[in-house]
Amino acid sequence: MIPDIFGLEKMMSLILWQCFVSAPTESSAPLRVDLAGGWTDVLPYPTDFGGEVVNFAIKHRVTARRQKDGETSEVEFEFPVPRGSGLGTSSAMNVALMALKFPNQLENPEEIAEKAFLVESIGNRCGRQDQWASAIGGFNHLLFIGDTVERMPFEPMKSSLNWLKKHLIISYSGISRNSGDIQESVWTRYSSGDEGVIQGLHKIRSSAREMANGLQQDRRDMVVSSLRGFCSGVEMIDSTIHDPFRSVVKPLIDTGSVVAWKALGAGGGGCSAMLCSPSGKENTEKSIKDAGWTILDWDYDNQGVLVN
Repeated sequence: MIPDIFGLEKMMSLILWQCFVSAPTESSAPLRVDLAGGWTDVLPYPTDFGGEVVNFAIKHRVTARRQKDGETSEVEFEFPVPRGSGLGTSSAMNVALMALKFPNQLENPEEIAEKAFLVESIGNRCGRQDQWASAIGGFNHLLFIGDTVERMPFEPMKSSLNWLKKHLIISYSGISRNSGDIQESVWTRYSSGDEGVIQGLHKIRSSAREMANGLQQDRRDMVVSSLRGFCSGVEMIDSTIHDPFRSVVKPLIDTGSVVAWKALGAGGGGCSAMLCSPSGKENTEKSIKDAGWTILDWDYDNQGVLVN
């Protein structure tokens, strides 16, 4: 009931003013590292077979700021890494944008994620894993069935997380790529019934379950096996995805400095993640720097999208 000291018109004016002054002017959403299963979140694979992904958010955030000029406003974005890096910058941007536009839905980050996906998928083939990782944050084990996303119960052991943080090197090659072009090539062959692509995607999907089990049980051998299986599946769907990285990665694998690795995102350039042996990190870092790549200082981000 409205108190008598306020008329209805005054109360409505007060509510509108409060909404205006409390409207968020800044939001941020984290980037993500796709550990296993990426590609299988992209339609039509989730409809045909069901996809599965393990990923985690990192403390590098895309920031969206609302700039008001008179009666109009526009949104400016700040990126912590170059776009096209394979860390989900476009999805984080759209998640941050949707949070500014729909701040009342922040308690349901999956809704923010879905809105961001719908915006990003206009004229662009993409999956849903990036938006969910950015909106929710933390570690995620996701199932994709048709147009639906299901979050599996997932709690990696602390010892697993410490080991992964210590030995996983994320680096930016400086080689730009267009993930849409890479996606289109693979999915055109998939639609034509290319058995190599289909079996490769099955292998990629299997890597996600092995990764989830490995992290939850602190089975480091399973984590290594998952990354290797993922790379094998990628070679089956399109070997050119790995080409920009081979000259640096192969010698490191041959010498045992790196036990497993993967291209992040759609690959074909951008970032890679290399899992080093206990004695191989120093040599790996030197090789990366000698190649002119940039090592990304990273940590886990358990928070998803935020607004101010």
